[in-house]
Amino acid sequence: MNPAAQTEGLQEPDPADTARGLRETDPAAGGSRKADPAVEVRGLQKIYGKVEAVKGVDFEVAPGEVFGFLGPNGAGKTTTISMLCTLVTPTGGTATVAGHDIVAQRDEVRRNIGLVFQDPTLDGYLTAEQNLRFHAELYGVPRNVVDDRLRQVMEMVALWDRKDSKVMTFSGGMKRRLEIARGLLHSPRVLFLDEPTVGLDPQTRAAIWGYINKLRRTEDITIFMTTHYMEEAEYCDRIAIIDHGEIVVVDSPEALKASIGKDRVQIQTGDDQAAIRALRDQFGLEAQVREGQVTFGVTGGEAFVPRLFAELGLPIRSVSVSRPSLDDVFMEYTGSTIRDAESEGGKNQWMKVMARR
Repeated sequence: MNPAAQTEGLQEPDPADTARGLRETDPAAGGSRKADPAVEVRGLQKIYGKVEAVKGVDFEVAPGEVFGFLGPNGAGKTTTISMLCTLVTPTGGTATVAGHDIVAQRDEVRRNIGLVFQDPTLDGYLTAEQNLRFHAELYGVPRNVVDDRLRQVMEMVALWDRKDSKVMTFSGGMKRRLEIARGLLHSPRVLFLDEPTVGLDPQTRAAIWGYINKLRRTEDITIFMTTHYMEEAEYCDRIAIIDHGEIVVVDSPEALKASIGKDRVQIQTGDDQAAIRALRDQFGLEAQVREGQVTFGVTGGEAFVPRLFAELGLPIRSVSVSRPSLDDVFMEYTGSTIRDAESEGGKNQWMKVMARR
């Protein structure tokens, strides 16, 4: 992409730069190579007092990729994204975003990113159009192209017909869509979405992801998002599971589920602890109580169920078998489900707040 396009962010993207994760080099230089990462992180760390919120994480995000951080509240997702967006200064390590160092080149990073915060930041007393025009002024978008770009992004999120309405009259889903449009207005190279659908109902979350998928097809952009919704992580090309400030594993959703190799079996009995002991003694299986049911993993779950009824030695009230899910992946790699980790994550957040005082 030529330098002018990077500075103004408003020219049509060069088709040669839009390949997912790959770019052609000069043939004289010897064929093709991987593109420079859109985001590159090495040993990134953040400490608040005695609390290490982010523990030296390493990862890369390819150009054009939808990359997700999956983890419970308090796992370090927002702290990491805040460092990458230059809102928080790292304690240690290095990172580049769109080729610019997040500490030494903060202004260049900010010019090349869009950010949708977890908490709303729109001015409710202004109209949708006024909110976006204010953003365009802040980012120095040339006035001769603001009108066309504003209409383009508002039509993308189906809000053009509400451009003259005050934001205070919008629903939660409409506000989130407008924030996504605002983040796109200056044509960033990397769009950060911090819990983009938190607090929204499942139908509205699905609609938001419809707009995000449309964005992938129409904009030359890399998307970096955080989430604690399993179904949302399925939309990503790759996800990094983060827990207690550490990245546990990184891969595509399908590859992660395939790595488990076991079905999830959940049973209800009159005595959960007796069932756990029986599963260990009779079958050599380690089980835990998750979401109110005795839960364990086994290869060929459906074929195992008849043995379970015949040999467990305890009455079984109900049984369910499911294929590996991202929740199973999270439990396999961290030892708990993401729901069970939420309460502990909340404690971590409280500790960070106290450490800042």
